[in-house]
Amino acid sequence: MGEPQAKHDVFQAIADPTRRQMLKLLADEEMPVTAISGHFPMSRTAVSKHLRILSEAGLVKDRRVGRENRYRLNPEPLHELKQWYAYFERFWENKMAALQYLVESDQPDEADRE
Repeated sequence: MGEPQAKHDVFQAIADPTRRQMLKLLADEEMPVTAISGHFPMSRTAVSKHLRILSEAGLVKDRRVGRENRYRLNPEPLHELKQWYAYFERFWENKMAALQYLVESDQPDEADRE
């Protein structure tokens, strides 16, 4: 039997700007919920709810240290996001190349200025 399905997928989890900021905080160090809460204008309960969603998506892991849970980033699920982005990036690159061509072709040559 396979692994149980996550309650939240990566895309749902990162849709919220608060959760994206939490991921940035946890990228460099493991932090307890009290320390994470200090970075946001919301209750510790609200921060815990955000952490639960990130955890259910597999983006954060926690471990018990004494009486507190410490959270850290788990970057593995971000590979799914990177693959999705890489697929669509080719469309953006084509548009940027077309824009560059348009802008450069609209510029007068040095010979035209004289």
